[in-house]
Amino acid sequence: MMQNQTQIFGIRAIIEAINSGETIDKVFLQKGLHGELFSELETLLRKNSINSSYVPVEKLNRLTKKNHQGAVAQISPIAFYDLEDLVMNVIESGKTPLFLLLDQLSDVRNFGAIIRTAECTGVDGIIIQKKGGAPVNGDTIKTSAGAVFKVPICKVDHIKDAVFYMQASGIKVIAATEKTENTLYNISFKEPCAIIMGSEGKGINPSTLKVVDEKAKLPLLGDIESLNVSVACGAFLYEVVRQRS
Repeated sequence: MMQNQTQIFGIRAIIEAINSGETIDKVFLQKGLHGELFSELETLLRKNSINSSYVPVEKLNRLTKKNHQGAVAQISPIAFYDLEDLVMNVIESGKTPLFLLLDQLSDVRNFGAIIRTAECTGVDGIIIQKKGGAPVNGDTIKTSAGAVFKVPICKVDHIKDAVFYMQASGIKVIAATEKTENTLYNISFKEPCAIIMGSEGKGINPSTLKVVDEKAKLPLLGDIESLNVSVACGAFLYEVVRQRS
């Protein structure tokens, strides 16, 4: 019961997609719905750590005009990489690793713009959280100008998982945050590093900020207190390019 390349509707169809290994970004479930098949889907979603949310039936009706049976799934157009495999491959290639960690970035257009800049600046991989972040959908693809198909993207249960793995692999983790007096121009990006960018509204999770190696901010000379996250990310990535050139 496939509606288009990025959407599946119907409880049984979604169950079959999960069991066949389809890469699912998010599932929308109808609030208050019950039944044996619906419970089976809920169990599968929890077992496979698939992002889901309970919404009014009106939301599902806007997503599709078909008989959705109370469930609509968004299918990712890309296959996600395994974090450990990606990091190991980059290290073994002899390159100086450069990774980007996005802490629950929610706007798909910001996400797409960041992927595009990441591809242009030689980022080896982007790591996102399984839940709470922007999906890889048509808007992401369009805004990234197709770069989403060229930059490896990994999903982890929590961004801190990626931070700890990077550090254990000899990769310095730098948080882009206003909660520091240090500017990015005082940071060395010449060694292996990973940069964390926070969400549009909340920034980087405070618990994640506690475990990073360094913090850095962009100097702001005007009255506005912050930059758009995709613009800020571009400034950080091109400082890496400048230092490594």
